[in-house]
Amino acid sequence: MRKLIISTAAALVSLSAFCWTPGEGLKTRWAAEVDPSNPLPEYPRPQMVRAQWQNLNGLWNYAITPADADYGKPDGEILVPFCVESALSGVQRHVGSANALWYEREFTVPRQWKGRDVLLHFGAVDWKAEVWVNGIKVGEHTGGYAPFCFNISPALRKSGKQSLRVRVWDASDENFQPRGKQIEHTHGIWYTPVTGIWQTVWLEPVSHEASIVSYNPVWDAANSMLKVEVNAGGDFDETRVELFYKGQKVASGTEMKVESPRLWSPDSPEMYDLKISLLKGGKVIDSVDGYTCLRTMSVISDPKADRNVNSYKRIGLNGERTFFFGPLDQGWWPDGLYTAPTDEALKFDIIKTKEWGWNMIRKHIKVEPARWYYWCDVYGISVWQDMPCIADHSAKTNEYRTPEIARMQMNKWSRDSFLGGTDCEVPAQWKENFYKEWGEIMDALKVFQCIGVWVPFNEAWGQFDTPAVVQFTRSKDSTRLINESSGGNFSFSGDIIDTHHYASPAMNAFESKFINVIGEYGGLGYPVQGHLWQQDKNWGYGAVLKSGEEVQEIYDKFADMLKVFISTGCSAAVYTQTTDVEIEVNGIMTYDREIVKLDEKRFRETNQSVIKSL
Repeated sequence: MRKLIISTAAALVSLSAFCWTPGEGLKTRWAAEVDPSNPLPEYPRPQMVRAQWQNLNGLWNYAITPADADYGKPDGEILVPFCVESALSGVQRHVGSANALWYEREFTVPRQWKGRDVLLHFGAVDWKAEVWVNGIKVGEHTGGYAPFCFNISPALRKSGKQSLRVRVWDASDENFQPRGKQIEHTHGIWYTPVTGIWQTVWLEPVSHEASIVSYNPVWDAANSMLKVEVNAGGDFDETRVELFYKGQKVASGTEMKVESPRLWSPDSPEMYDLKISLLKGGKVIDSVDGYTCLRTMSVISDPKADRNVNSYKRIGLNGERTFFFGPLDQGWWPDGLYTAPTDEALKFDIIKTKEWGWNMIRKHIKVEPARWYYWCDVYGISVWQDMPCIADHSAKTNEYRTPEIARMQMNKWSRDSFLGGTDCEVPAQWKENFYKEWGEIMDALKVFQCIGVWVPFNEAWGQFDTPAVVQFTRSKDSTRLINESSGGNFSFSGDIIDTHHYASPAMNAFESKFINVIGEYGGLGYPVQGHLWQQDKNWGYGAVLKSGEEVQEIYDKFADMLKVFISTGCSAAVYTQTTDVEIEVNGIMTYDREIVKLDEKRFRETNQSVIKSL
């Protein structure tokens, strides 16, 4: 049922596509596979597939102008969906808050779409996007991480070429918008800004009468019931939901009993297909193919047989105590920055994480395209999803910011303590924007059952009103656990107490009424010559080591420490990190994914021994 189809209506491409060349710098092997006439051709929304669509990725005209100027003439061509700062865009230029980035291209609407509404989809655009079709403004969107779309039918000409223009403005870290690790002046753990379109742009036709907007499957394990909430608009009189397992229909209805349910877990990533349809007068007027997984996340306690003096809170997956162990995953690429060069590249890190014996990924203050979460569902990797931070409290990064912004970001972080932390002085309009963007991110991602934990804040960066943010998060989705602030500050309003400690793991803050985890540790640096973002100033959290053997020896010692912590209440651990990122050489792999620094067999055995020690 799950049809991950390639666009049958290819995007119009300039003949100069054959002249496109990527920019300078470190590249992955997949950079050579990028086809400028058809980059990232895969269907971008595998959780909700319609049969007809048109991919608009490819070469567009672009221009960078002063922020208050209108679009004039193009500066050249840019390869969408790679951000303008990236090598794969073919541009590799800085934009900044004083300027605006413009995109322009033409497209045609297939004749067979006549009589239907046409939706223009953007996977993600960082940060404020304004969109015109044939000179008519069809809408605007703020937020760099959530998908959005516009019904462009009223702006379309009856036939022939249609013009599309997009204006983007992005302040990066010079304001309070969510931006994660992006920063205007890169250094240390802060990376190159990402401006503009960085996920697939595409068209699809839908019925003028009614259409499905989204759906949310919720598994009730106690009653073996699957409830599918369908969000749809228009004139229809019936919603039909059908559930399939390996091609066989097993249940139907918006609330359905599932006999002998196959539960999803990292050890057994079982998946069910969904067919969702809208009907009017018995006629199907819209339908999508989707999928879901059946699993529960909960807080459970050690069984009495395991108790000595203490009883600890643990993470329950499908009612079973599970130790979650995996990498801090930044999701950056040397050639595409926020955007993986190909779909094979996108899933590569997930596959390696699973091969290395880990069972989870903490997606660190970044949001990935829908296909990334789909592959986590497929391969069986649990995800802890961070909200991209809106600020940091580093004096070094405040040197170039306005005094007002610098002052408001300099809150106190109660590292390894429950005392002394303070909130950022976040203006009301930016609090409202935080809730808007975080809500959109959760709405877009909660369909993916691999996600087991929401993480609204990290290390007090831009942290504010934590109990209210936790309450908001739980109101949007009560099926996952909430890690209120990975690394602190703590308000005791979520499900998890999460401490960070480099380089060795440690649990210097512990509260028995909550799940206790080590949300970051490790960061063992080893620069591999020939695979570096730059030759000097490379660093790791611990001393920069000279060989993979050194890294492995220390990693194994840390693993032995984790086993002791597990016996005294630790329920998860996150190692920094999957890959090197820019000048940060803390990765298990080099930034170009060419070198795995450790012995993979030994590495897997170590990781599995930690997970199984619970």
